Amino acid sequence: MMCMGNQWLKLGGILSFAVALLHVIIIFVGASAYRYFSAGEGMAKAAESGSAFPAVLTLVLAAVFATWGFYGLSGAGVIRRLPLLKIALILIGAVYTLRGVAVFQQFFQIVTSSEVAPREIVFSLVSLVIGLAYLIGTVTSWRSLGASSRIIQT
Repeated sequence: MMCMGNQWLKLGGILSFAVALLHVIIIFVGASAYRYFSAGEGMAKAAESGSAFPAVLTLVLAAVFATWGFYGLSGAGVIRRLPLLKIALILIGAVYTLRGVAVFQQFFQIVTSSEVAPREIVFSLVSLVIGLAYLIGTVTSWRSLGASSRIIQT
């Protein structure tokens, strides 16, 4: 029987791959996507002027998110055990969660009549969900994550 933590880690991994794919799509869409996803006007203008920098930086971010996806799947036992698995899963969960807790500041800004784009709240909530998936999955699978052979045979 599969541990419930495995399901959380699998969810985190799949969502990390979705975030990686989104970053690749941003490269192809260009300046308007950089603006929409709050990368900054500098990145948008650089993309408009034909600079390779926004695409290269976004591709690096996509690779990081894809790597995090592999760590989620590794923790879930879907693929082989990756190095420093426990530490990596905790750090990945912490990064996503720290990004996600911005939602509380955003809600406070709404209450105090400051403008916050609804999409910013969605981005924060998505990060929070992914981070919690990694952290819950890691904590509930902690003992099994120490096993040397984690490949699930089909």
